[in-house]
Amino acid sequence: MKMLGNLMYGLLPYWKCLFYRTCALPIALYSFPLWYYNKAPLFYPLNELNKIQWKAVLWILDAFCTLPSMRIEVIASLIPIHLYLCKLSSRHQLWMSTLPYNHTIKSLLERRHTPLSHSYHLSLENVTSRQ
Repeated sequence: MKMLGNLMYGLLPYWKCLFYRTCALPIALYSFPLWYYNKAPLFYPLNELNKIQWKAVLWILDAFCTLPSMRIEVIASLIPIHLYLCKLSSRHQLWMSTLPYNHTIKSLLERRHTPLSHSYHLSLENVTSRQ
């Protein structure tokens, strides 16, 4: 991001914000459903994501690091990271509910199968306690 910002004229804040939302955030939040299950309060990943977003906001606005974080996120038109994760989590749950009953992911995650679905050999109910 700094290499792009150090061009002859630099990038406009709009382009920096667009780059952050379309490139950096999806990479940083790639595996969030694994650790953000049912809104579990895991503070270490949230703190790390807050630091990433704070550095990105400072880069977008070319601001000083003494400004309050929530106010400067609003100026940069970014959603606070915990609210963004809530939105992504609800969308992920909605996507999971639209999968067909015989989908592999549903058969891996659900303990009780519907009568029409077959038991997958790697499902949770077939895993032993030692595994």
